[in-house]
Amino acid sequence: MSEAQKIVVVGGGTAGWMSAAVLSRALGHLARVELIESEQIGTVGVGEATIPQILLLLNLLGIDEHDFLRRTQGSIKLGIQFVDWARIGDAYIHDFGRPGRPLGMLGFHHYWLRARASGIGADLPEYSLNAVAAANNRYDDVASVGNTGICGLEHAFHFDASLVAKYLRRLSEATGVVRTEGKIVDVALDSESGFVESVQLESGDTVAGDLFIDCSGFRGLLIEQALETGYEDWTHWLPCDRAMAVPCESVEPLTPYTRSTARTAGWQWRIPLQHRIGNGHVYSSAYMSDDDAARILMENLDGRPLADPRPLRFTTGRRKKLWNRNVVALGLASGFLEPLESTSIHLVQSGLSRLINLFPDRGFTQATVDEYNRQYAYEFERIRDFIILHYHANERTDSEFWVERREMAIPDTLADRLALFRQAGRFVEDAGDLFKESSWIQVMLGQRIEPSSYHPMADLLTDEQLAEFLGGIRRLIDERSAALRDHRAYLEKHCPAIEGT
Repeated sequence: MSEAQKIVVVGGGTAGWMSAAVLSRALGHLARVELIESEQIGTVGVGEATIPQILLLLNLLGIDEHDFLRRTQGSIKLGIQFVDWARIGDAYIHDFGRPGRPLGMLGFHHYWLRARASGIGADLPEYSLNAVAAANNRYDDVASVGNTGICGLEHAFHFDASLVAKYLRRLSEATGVVRTEGKIVDVALDSESGFVESVQLESGDTVAGDLFIDCSGFRGLLIEQALETGYEDWTHWLPCDRAMAVPCESVEPLTPYTRSTARTAGWQWRIPLQHRIGNGHVYSSAYMSDDDAARILMENLDGRPLADPRPLRFTTGRRKKLWNRNVVALGLASGFLEPLESTSIHLVQSGLSRLINLFPDRGFTQATVDEYNRQYAYEFERIRDFIILHYHANERTDSEFWVERREMAIPDTLADRLALFRQAGRFVEDAGDLFKESSWIQVMLGQRIEPSSYHPMADLLTDEQLAEFLGGIRRLIDERSAALRDHRAYLEKHCPAIEGT
């Protein structure tokens, strides 16, 4: 049996403790995990809203979903509502479900596009159980709508990120992860390979390792400050570079979705938890002052503020290498994509999944490192394109910010997808896409991108058959949604928050 590798996680918070928990659970006796964090250094937190892939993490770690929600003041998330994005006054939802159901070889949205052209049927969200449940503040555990082929309720979570870090710390330490308190003041590199050999703490202690996970936040203590990896800047597409965050008191109803409201030079998030609402204003300092951003945020809270706005600064983009030598960067150390589609925690999770799949021996072959970087860069870039879509596809004329977002040149990968959809509602998924056809279609239609036609196979149905097909789906959705519980009632029955966890 080979000797266990020493993995050193630099930095705590959600990203650090998630890394420690996953690696210790997945690798077992193959690795010894030590996490270094300093109470002197605060954590930003990688987000309070997630996407359904979070359920894979809970399954891997053997976490009961209801216990997780109880201890993190969590609530259910069925999707994201976008307000004022295409035009002021518009609102649509990007839900986690899948509207309708396929028929034959054709996706549902082609039949819906044909029906709309013929004046038949309802709005697209009416054919999604997720969207209907979200609109009525309802939730229950629904895997599917019988054997009809209609998607059940696909969900993720809202939670308190600081409580998640504490939860994962307890889990990690129970599986043997060693926590070391201390501030890193120096990094020792091997003179020949350039690998990180050890880090020195302010106390004078030295911590050596074979593999280092950099979760040190924006500063990238190892990946950037020590290894000078470089950064790919995407602010020419996504110029928002600052945020203000503030919690406020809860109000009713407790909505099972995140809300994103477009503002003059950015957008405001609203994340409802059991004990409070998380709010933030993401904006571009080139178009708005910090004072104006704070004022707009505070004027648009649903409840009494519980703190003063906390400022954050960032540069959208990613490290040129996510894995450099024997350092893997995760969380904010790896890069930053604004949390418009709640992808921050997923990117930590997917980075860990790739690392486990490509877990190296002590040789660290370059082919392994290159493949990791290729896969991770692809995912970063496709998520980037999806976020750019929200900004680019707008018809607003109220500010220079929105006009310039509409007129800017976009990545070819995004332009090709938009051209294909505009032609006849077509979308082709790539194997590595995080956001699938249903997500792209909901956002493109919500942002007023109108296909000129639809797949010709949709004309195989007569108008009567089409109306019957759509009507049957809607009746099933309405019947199932009527039986769902109120979101607050569901939480109070299954996972009421535990105070002080």
